This record gives sequence, structure tokens and C-alpha cells, in this order.
Amino acid sequence: MATIRDIAQEAITYRFLSLDAENQLRQLLATTCQPEDLRAFCRLQAEIMEGRVTQEAREKWVQQQQEAAFAL
Repeated sequence: MATIRDIAQEAITYRFLSLDAENQLRQLLATTCQPEDLRAFCRLQAEIMEGRVTQEAREKWVQQQQEAAFAL
């Protein structure tokens, strides 16, 4: 399994965090976390908040909300 640093760096590089990668992050964060991993995760969170990395989960949620609004 990849490290938190690996997953964060890949997401930042490609500007996209997949559902699979997000689930891997949750699993890794629930176990052990090195200081370098925590820094990488914080950087990824900052990139997401600034809009430089897109989350697949958020895209799907927005799409579902839009579909529900149009169904009314």
C-alpha cells in the first residue's frame, strides 16, 4: 500500500483526488502517521481548499445535488 505522502503527492501532481485514493488516506490516517505524512496530508488539504486539487467524491456529490434539484 502507498504511503500518505505518496497519495498526497500524486493528487497534487495530477490535481485530482480519486475516491480510491481518499479511502486509502482514511485507512492510513486511522492507523499510524509519521510527521512527514501529516505534513503531506495538510498540504493536500490546503491544495483542495484553494481549489487546486479536485476531489472525485465532491464532484459526485455536486452532480447528485444538481440532478436532484432538476428533478423537482
